[in-house]
Amino acid sequence: MSFIPFLDAGKSVRIDDLTIESGTERIALYGRLEIRRDRIGLQNIQALKAQIDAIARELEGSAHLPERARSAHQTSVMPSPFMGRSCA
Repeated sequence: MSFIPFLDAGKSVRIDDLTIESGTERIALYGRLEIRRDRIGLQNIQALKAQIDAIARELEGSAHLPERARSAHQTSVMPSPFMGRSCA
């Protein structure tokens, strides 16, 4: 159930309660993953490592990486539609 990082936009893979979601410009990781000292913990960490390694290979193979990509959290100030209106 792996995806191709930065190619399969909108596709995701889950490892326990951790979701890794691919986009064309960024990879999002969210949720929770507990690595316990048991076989399932080993399987989970191996699955996570495989995904991280695939993401690293894709980035390492990119010829033109910018120093810093534009952040999804950049905001701009928009004027309030309520400014200048009086309550009557």
